[in-house]
Formats: sequence, C-alpha cells, structure tokens
Amino acid sequence: MINVAEFVVVTGLSGAGRSQSAAVLEDLGWYVMDNLPTALITRVVDLVSGSGPETHRVALVIGRDPGQLEELKAAIEQLRKTERVKVLFLDASDEVLVRRFEGTRRRHPISQERVAEAIADERRRLEGIKGMADVVVDTSDLNVHQLRERLGELFSRHDATAMQVLVISFGFKHGVPLDVDNVLDVRFIPNPHWVEEMRPLTGLDEPVRRYVLSQPESKEFLDRAEQLFEFLLPAYVREGKSYLTIAVGCTGGRHRSVVLAEELAASLRRMGYDPSVVHRDVER
Repeated sequence: MINVAEFVVVTGLSGAGRSQSAAVLEDLGWYVMDNLPTALITRVVDLVSGSGPETHRVALVIGRDPGQLEELKAAIEQLRKTERVKVLFLDASDEVLVRRFEGTRRRHPISQERVAEAIADERRRLEGIKGMADVVVDTSDLNVHQLRERLGELFSRHDATAMQVLVISFGFKHGVPLDVDNVLDVRFIPNPHWVEEMRPLTGLDEPVRRYVLSQPESKEFLDRAEQLFEFLLPAYVREGKSYLTIAVGCTGGRHRSVVLAEELAASLRRMGYDPSVVHRDVER
C-alpha cells in the first residue's frame, strides 16, 4: 500500500539555504532526508512509498555533488511519471552568495580560484535543474524567520492538488524578486509618498488605502488585472502548475504596491483561489 502523499525535492545553489530549508520543512511536518546522494533518490522513494508507516510528506534535500546533475534531471523526470513530486530550487544573488561564503570557513563544492567564479560556474551548470523547478525561492533578502514564513506559505498546506498562489508586493528600487511568475508595475498611479502626512504610513494603513483606491487609475488597473487572471489562472491549473507567484511593484514597496496586492488577493479569493500575501519591502 502506498502511503506517501507527496515528495518535494530540495536543490539549488550552494549557500542559498538548503540546510535552513530542511530544518523549516521538518518543523512543518515533513519527513526530511538531508544531503541525499542523487543516485539514491529513486531507491529511497521506492522504499518509502512501499513502507508500512504512514509517511505522508517527504522532503529529499539533495547533496552538493556538482558532478551528478544529469542523474538528478533523470531522477526528477522518472519520479514525475509515477509519484506526486515537486521541485524546490533555492536561489540567491551572486553578491549575497559571495558574502555568505566569505563569512564562513566552508569551501564551495566547485573548485575555482575565486568564490565568484565557482558561483558563476555552478549557476551555469544548474540552469537546467532550475528550469525544471515547480517553485524558485530567492533567499537573497530573507532572514531565517522570513524563510520560514515563505516556505510555510508554500508547503504547510495539505491540499497537494490545488495550485498555491502567492501575491507579493515589492519596491523596484530594492530589486525585482527573482522567484516570481508575473510582475505588475503600478508606478503609474499617483504616489502617496509625496503626501506629507502619508509618507510615514504604509499601504496597510487605512488613509493610504483610501488614497490609492480613490485614484481612477487604480480602479481600472484592478478591473483589468481581474480580467487577466480570470483567464490565466484556470489555464495554469489545466497545465498542471502547482505554484504561482504574482508580484506587484511600486517605487519603494511601502504604499501603492501594498494596497493593490491586498486588493488583487481579495479579487483572487472571489474567484475561488486561496492566495497568500507577502509585503517584502513594507518595513524598509
């Protein structure tokens, strides 16, 4: 009897947070197999799937051997034919990865004279694996608590058949999130930042919300966005997409994008979805 409901394969760039992610998934109730050699993936899955104990969710955190990438691709393709499996790819910017390696005595698994060269080499090698991922999480700006929150949004739910939707607000001056599927730019809407009494507030405060939603551009944006996602989301579901991230960006990520991300999420709920909302830059 097969008791395993789902697997998640955790991989990504060295230094991007696999160990922390393994700990978070374990806290979320996943049975975690850390630093698993690629060659053992399918064998472990066969053993766990046919085992007696009721292990409902298993996370396979792949080891750091850069020479087994083709084997990893083949294993993922094989699992997707017979098992319910998702691939989580952890990413981070080159600058952040360099700082993380320079702040530790741990050596990069790819031997190069400079850490930056090793990171660039690994990023190139992992392009194919990243392209197979169901969800990419950029950990560049995430501390341990934010990583826990993000993975909790993605993997704490028990309905593995439903597409999980995340709406994230952000500020363009802090960089566009790497791990998103759709980016909506709302910088064309009048900015509350230039209204002195609203500058210290955020889009979570009612005066800012009223100001943003009172703009004719906001109403038209939300109407057109609703029409767009009424078309897109069912199409994503038909194609078997498991995770969808929609990013709404303004200049600083504190006012317009926050209000409109909340409104967009409310619209998606009316469509029958259950989106989570994260405001990446609201405290900056």
